[in-house]
Amino acid sequence: MHKRTQHKLAVQLKQITGETKAFFDFVFYYFRKKVVTSSVRFEKNKNQMVKFFLMKRGRYNRPFLHLTTMGVLGVGVLAAPFLADTYPIFASQQQNLNLIASSNAKQSVLVGEEVFQTDVSQKPRDKVLTYRVERGDTLSTIAKKFQISEETITWANDLRGDALSIGDELRILPVSGISHKVDAGETIYTVAKKYNTEPQKIADFPFNEFAGNGETLALVTGQILIVPDGIKPSEKPVIKRQVYIAQGPVPVASGGYTYPVRGGISQFYSWYHPGLDITSPIGTPLYAAHSGTVTSVSIGTYDGGYGTNVWLSNGNGIESHYAHMSNVNVSAGQRVIGGQTIVGWIGMTGRTTGPHVHFEMRAGGSYVNPLGYIR
Repeated sequence: MHKRTQHKLAVQLKQITGETKAFFDFVFYYFRKKVVTSSVRFEKNKNQMVKFFLMKRGRYNRPFLHLTTMGVLGVGVLAAPFLADTYPIFASQQQNLNLIASSNAKQSVLVGEEVFQTDVSQKPRDKVLTYRVERGDTLSTIAKKFQISEETITWANDLRGDALSIGDELRILPVSGISHKVDAGETIYTVAKKYNTEPQKIADFPFNEFAGNGETLALVTGQILIVPDGIKPSEKPVIKRQVYIAQGPVPVASGGYTYPVRGGISQFYSWYHPGLDITSPIGTPLYAAHSGTVTSVSIGTYDGGYGTNVWLSNGNGIESHYAHMSNVNVSAGQRVIGGQTIVGWIGMTGRTTGPHVHFEMRAGGSYVNPLGYIR
C-alpha cells in the first residue's frame, strides 16, 4: 500500500513538472514572439521616426526637455517617502542640514523689502515675454533689468510716454530692436533696410528660423522675426547710428593684438554673436591678429555657417578665428606673425549676407570679447 502511494505521488509530481515546463515554454515563446515582432516593426519605422525628429528637433526640443524634467521630478516626489522610510538616517541628516542652514541664514542674511522683488534671469531668451509692472518700476529700470534699450520697450508696446502704472503688461523682446511679422514678398534684406539695421544681424540671431535648411535665409509669410538693433521707421531721422572703424592691421609685439582688417564694425560681441563682424570688399587681405600657429583650416564647406575659415592658436590658451573667407593663405601647423601674415581674404562663404569677416577669440575654450584684447 505504501509503495502504491509513493508511485501515485511520483506520477502526479512528474505530471505537474511537465505541465509547469510546458507553461513556461509557452510564456517564453509568446514573449519572444512579441519582442521579435516589435523589433521588426520598430526597424521598419525607425528611419521615418528618425527623419521626423531630425526635421522637428528645433520645434520640439523645449517640450521634450520640459516633459523629461517633469518626469524626473515626479519620480523623485513619489520615491522620496519610500527612501525616507527605508533609509531614515538620510531624513535625520536632512533635518540637521535644514537646521544648520536656518541658523546660518539668521546670522548672515538681513531680509528686507527687496527680497520680494522680481529677479529676472539673464539667460538667453528666444521669445518675447510678458512683464507685469511692479511698484517702483520705471522704463529705465525695466530696460536695465532685461538688458535692452528703453526704445525697444517703447516700440514694442506703442507707448506714448514714460508713464507706467502698476499692473500694466509689457512685451519684452530678448534683445534691443524690433519684432517684425513677415509680409508676402519680404526678404531678410528688405526687412533690414526697413528698420535701418544689418541683415547679418537678423541672420545671426540664433532663434530666427528660416525656410529650408537655413542656408538660403528664406522667410515664410506670417513668421515673427527678431530684428536686433532695428529702429522704428518713424524714429530713423531722430536716432543716428555711430560708425565704428576697425583700425588695422598693424604690426604688433608678442603680447599685442590687432584687427585682422580695416573696415566698419557692423556687429559687436553679444551673447548670441560671440565675435566682431568687420566689413570690407571681397578679396581684401586678412592678417593674423596675433602671432601663433594655424590649428585648423576649413575650405569650401558650410561648417555650421562659418564657411571657409581658419583657427589660430595664439598661446596662453587663447585662440583666434577668421570666418566667411573667400580663400585661405595658410595651412595647418604653419607659424604666423601678428599683423604681417595674410591668413586669407574677405569673402561671402557660409551664412552671410554681405562681405565681411567674422572674427572670434576664445580663452580657455570660452568665447571672449576681442575688444578686450585689441589695443
